[in-house]
Amino acid sequence: MEIIVRPASLNDLERIADIESTCFPEKEAADYKSLRERIMAFKRSFLVAEKENKIIGFINGSVAKQKKLTDELYRSIELHDDAAPYQMIFGLAVDPSVQHQGIAALLMKKFIEQAQESHKAIITLTCKKKLIPFYEQFGYLDEGKSVSSHGGACWYDMTLYLS
Repeated sequence: MEIIVRPASLNDLERIADIESTCFPEKEAADYKSLRERIMAFKRSFLVAEKENKIIGFINGSVAKQKKLTDELYRSIELHDDAAPYQMIFGLAVDPSVQHQGIAALLMKKFIEQAQESHKAIITLTCKKKLIPFYEQFGYLDEGKSVSSHGGACWYDMTLYLS
């Protein structure tokens, strides 16, 4: 069956929240209210993967005027600006029952295409050390340890230059 990648809607919120809480430790996971706000605000930068009418994964992030992903961006939806040049990725998550089937890669490729079509200069994300090779396969550069301490974890800045 074909996997469809499309913009998220509020109808997807329950399933997105379920995947978020399954894939991320409690301290790192976005809560229901935050996910709802993101779906409403990130019109062009919150995508879901759907198979057989069921959400199986998603990717989302703010657009901002700053190049680096900081903890403040997670906390304040007010910093989102669709017209800004820098696309962030807050989360990429796939239901554990269908992981390692290329769904995360498909979501990432679509997200990159969306950012290019929106004329963004870069895409920035933070990840844990073990995930650096995953993001490097898409052209992201490891920029070293991040200033972010989101959820009390050690993060690494990754940047994909689009222009």
